[in-house]
Amino acid sequence: MRVVIVTESFPPEVNGVAHSVLRTAEHLVRRGHQPLVITPAPARGAECPPHVFGGGTGAAELPVVRVPSVPLPGYPQVRIALPGRQLTAAIAGHRPDIVHLASPFVLGARGMQAAARLGVPAVAVYQTDLAGYAHAYRAGRGLGEAAAWHRIRTVHRAAARTLAPSTPAAQDLTAHGVPRVRLWPRGVDSVRFHPRHRDETLHRALAPGGEVLVGYVGRLAPEKRVDLLASASALPGVRVVVIGDGPSAPGLKAAMPGAVFLGRRTGEELARCFATLDVFVHTGPLETFCQTIQEAMASGVPVVGPAAGGPLDLVGHRRTGLLVPPRDGAAVARAVTTLAGDAELRAAYGRAGRADVTARTWEAVGDLLLGHYAEVLAEHRGTAVAEVTGATGPGHEGAAPTADQVRPAEGAPVAEELPA
Repeated sequence: MRVVIVTESFPPEVNGVAHSVLRTAEHLVRRGHQPLVITPAPARGAECPPHVFGGGTGAAELPVVRVPSVPLPGYPQVRIALPGRQLTAAIAGHRPDIVHLASPFVLGARGMQAAARLGVPAVAVYQTDLAGYAHAYRAGRGLGEAAAWHRIRTVHRAAARTLAPSTPAAQDLTAHGVPRVRLWPRGVDSVRFHPRHRDETLHRALAPGGEVLVGYVGRLAPEKRVDLLASASALPGVRVVVIGDGPSAPGLKAAMPGAVFLGRRTGEELARCFATLDVFVHTGPLETFCQTIQEAMASGVPVVGPAAGGPLDLVGHRRTGLLVPPRDGAAVARAVTTLAGDAELRAAYGRAGRADVTARTWEAVGDLLLGHYAEVLAEHRGTAVAEVTGATGPGHEGAAPTADQVRPAEGAPVAEELPA
């Protein structure tokens, strides 16, 4: 199968969209398919090493087309593709069977138009709560949110299928008039993220007084609400560690003088940092999934997260961690206090979280995606599903669940059920 992936973000950028696209492309190559990635070019001078999958004579380099881009005003780490003919020419030149649009908004919208002109079916993957971001960045508040949802509907209604990463995201899309929504979660590398990577030497360096290490990993941007950790950072016997970078970093450092800011970490170093935490906290209320929660769970670390969006599917309340009302710093501090004072509870939640995610491999999730491709192509061509993909796996057991057939993680309450 020939697949074009049009994505708003790709390595060397570090975020959930870029990572999931890379793992998707890797899986397609492993299954014998031929992907092409089209993405905005990074800032001038940024290193873009080739992505080679496999080894020996079977090694394959992923072809990537990088179109001209400009930085997003106020957030230069995010690149916006410029209009041009390169996108359509690249799609047409690859002769795809299907076009995969990852978090489509600017480049993805143009990719949708190009696919329609070429008569190629497109699958749109919803990964970013753009309407929520519009509110977070005060883009006209209600007006900005309405404009974002109009854009989302326009792009996704043209897709043969929209894939949502979590139950709440699927329900949100359906409620806002997006049709043909199906569920497609994300995988996690439970070998790379593993409790065995815990480093007691690193723990002593970060918490020399024996404090409980409470960590956040991710972008430091307004929509992530890392400022909600301020009360927790002032708790006695707690040391907050922040891993990541972004435009909010200066303000956060001023607001949490006792916290340790490690900047961005990747690869084995990131896995070591995850496993060395005693508690992981994610504060963002706008997550359509939340990959860092899965990575913390794979690392055997108990989680505190908001009872909103993707975390509702991931965190078993009082089983793998604690869910708190979103945007409530005092509730975050209370949850941290509960876990910081009970090592046995932390260990039990960590073990349960690890058990929950070990089967969520990128291979299994990749095969689910191939199942979605197969169904879309079968509808488009009128052929049998089995003739389309040539792969085996869970994606071929039958149709993926619809938004009303899936449920949040066991024990996950809605926000109204949580204590204030």
